[in-house]
Amino acid sequence: MTASSWAARLRTDRPQIGMWLATGDPYVAEICAGAGLDWLMLDMEHVPNDLRSTLAQLQAVAAYPPKVVVRPVDADPAGIKRLLDIGVRNLMVPMVESAEEAAAIVSATRYPPVGIRGVGSALARASRWNRDSGYLTSAHEQVTVTVQVESPEGIRQLAEIAAVPGVDAVFIGPADLAASMGHLGAPQHPEVVEAIEKALGVIASRGKAAGVNAFDETFARRYITAGARFVLVGADVTLLARGSEELARRYGCVPNS
Repeated sequence: MTASSWAARLRTDRPQIGMWLATGDPYVAEICAGAGLDWLMLDMEHVPNDLRSTLAQLQAVAAYPPKVVVRPVDADPAGIKRLLDIGVRNLMVPMVESAEEAAAIVSATRYPPVGIRGVGSALARASRWNRDSGYLTSAHEQVTVTVQVESPEGIRQLAEIAAVPGVDAVFIGPADLAASMGHLGAPQHPEVVEAIEKALGVIASRGKAAGVNAFDETFARRYITAGARFVLVGADVTLLARGSEELARRYGCVPNS
C-alpha cells in the first residue's frame, strides 16, 4: 500500500474543491462523482446514512477520480473502526475541541500497539479480506485524519489540536461556529468570518491543511486566499432544492411552502 493520495493532494498548490453528498443515495453519489470535482464529503452526521448506505456509495464512486472523505456521526472508536473496515480511507470527525480529543481520534485509526483499532482484517473490505497481505502493517499510511473544529473552545485550542501527530488536516465548520458565537444562521457574520480567517492561518502555521465549508462563492474564494486548501462549495441536496425551485418559478408554479 502507498501513502494516502488524499493527503498528497492536500500538499499541492491547487486548492481542492469539493461538494457534500447528503442524499444517502448511490445513484446520486455516482452522478456527482463524474462531475469533475476534486473531492466528495460523504456525510453521516446530518443525513440519513448508515453503514450499509455508506458502503454502497463508496462502491458506486470507487471508479471515479474524486477522493471521498467520510464524516461519521461522532468520534466513537467503534464507529470509526467499522468505517475503516468497510474501506473508508479519509475521515472527517466533527466537534473536536481539544488536542486530547484529536489524539484519541488518531488512536482509533491505528492498530495496537500504537492505537486502539480492533483487528478484524480477515472480515474487512479494507484489506480485500486479507488478500492484501501487508494491510495490517501499512493500513495507517492509507488513512487521512481530518478533525473538525466548530466552536469557540475549539478555536481557542486550535494550535494544539493542529499540532497533534497523525492529524493531517483541520476543517472549520462555519454553521456551528456561528451558532456558538451567538450568530445562529449567520455564518457570514463579520465576527465569524474574521474568526475563520484567523483559524485558517493558525492551521497552516502548524503545517497542516486547512479546510472550510463555504457555499457562497465570494466567501469560498476569500477563504482560499486566506489559506484554505480544501473547500466544500455545494451539496447535492441544495443543488436539487434550488434547481427545482428555479424550474418551478420559471413556469409560474405556486410554491408549496
